[in-house]
Amino acid sequence: MDRTFLIKPVLDAEYPLIDYGKGVYLYDAEGKEYLDASSGAITANIGHGVQEIIDAMEEQAKKVSFVYRSQFTSEPAEKLARKIANLSIANLNWCFFVNSGSEATETAMKIAIQYWQEKGVYTKTKVLSRWMSYHGITLGALSMSGHTGRRARFIPLLEDFPVIQPPYCYRCPYNKEAPDCGYLCAHELEAIIKRIGADHIAAFIAEPVIGAAGGAITPPKEYYKVIKEICERHNILFIADEVMTGFGRTGTMLACEQWDVEPDIVTLGKGMGAGYTPIAAALVGDHVMEPILNGSKTIMGGHTLSANPQACAVSLAVIEYLEKNKIIPEVEEKGNYLKNKLMYLQKVYPFIGDVRGRGLMIGLEFVQDPIKKEPFPRRMKLTETLISVAQENGILVYPAGAGTDGINGDAVMIAPPLTITVKEMDDLIGRLERTFQQYYVQYAKNFTVEDDTDG
Repeated sequence: MDRTFLIKPVLDAEYPLIDYGKGVYLYDAEGKEYLDASSGAITANIGHGVQEIIDAMEEQAKKVSFVYRSQFTSEPAEKLARKIANLSIANLNWCFFVNSGSEATETAMKIAIQYWQEKGVYTKTKVLSRWMSYHGITLGALSMSGHTGRRARFIPLLEDFPVIQPPYCYRCPYNKEAPDCGYLCAHELEAIIKRIGADHIAAFIAEPVIGAAGGAITPPKEYYKVIKEICERHNILFIADEVMTGFGRTGTMLACEQWDVEPDIVTLGKGMGAGYTPIAAALVGDHVMEPILNGSKTIMGGHTLSANPQACAVSLAVIEYLEKNKIIPEVEEKGNYLKNKLMYLQKVYPFIGDVRGRGLMIGLEFVQDPIKKEPFPRRMKLTETLISVAQENGILVYPAGAGTDGINGDAVMIAPPLTITVKEMDDLIGRLERTFQQYYVQYAKNFTVEDDTDG
């Protein structure tokens, strides 16, 4: 092609033209094979080209692909909502279907505010969050996001919702270790609530395992129990953003199960459609819906394609595939296997400062000094270069934020399809090690760069 008419992430970059995918592998038009070690954007949870999902698409398309939610319901939408409610924690029994994670978190925010309005409390309009978090790119979702780089262009349009430190144990702002730290980063929420006033706060939102903004930052055991207790004591709803972690990514249906907490609202996406269809959801507790059912009887929100039968049928097929093949129960063991292999690479390559995560959502943070945990100069663009070298070696990894400010640090995530086999994980490690070997030459050469203090 002489030119492109497609707006891509980097306008003047060259992107391989993808041809097809099968399992954990993708193949471009030139025939080159890529191991999808990031499930795209931590999305392709069951791999590519699964015939059962393709069949479900075709079967539903022969019936009807679209009906408008204010005019009709559909069998796939009803079945999907029932299936998710049955798989979820306790009283999370109401599903609001949307098309993306950003829409899901924005919907959750609006439901939380409406919940208090329906109870006659109109001052609760803020949704607090953490720095080094990412909840989506729409203005409401971005207002809740503590992703400094993605907020920068739109600061005048955004609310100041990020208020507390993340549970970043590798770089604890208090220079302590859990559990001896007393979970100070969680208790910080209490101080902020007192400053703002609980009467102004509708909810607190957090990713159980931090994704794009922190490279699989994983809180210690009691962290969310402290958060939930603070929220309950101050009459604040707790929203768990499981857009990335939901549907088995960390080894359980919802990641928050592993911290033994029950959110009031959960957002879902990515693995919900596993890349086969755009679909996401806000999952709402019975107690949150009760005043709305007794009041206005409608949620102020929705999109043209919300709950369309085509997307719902595909999502239902994805979940049934996960169940039929008993994929989620194997995730923890696979994650441990892969993490152990990555920790071995950490011993070989000193620029790997930290290996962290849960299940098949693993983060690698890179540092130029593993003792001091000193990040590389930003101008070296380590993450970007490493991802490019990885792609040359036929492996796809996902970029992530790192460092105390979420900008001056380098990290990637390893998050292959949950269906990956041991043989394929060994292939993944082999391709990744070749990447590190190739980059290490460049790293060693550039390590002697002059001090970056002069910019």
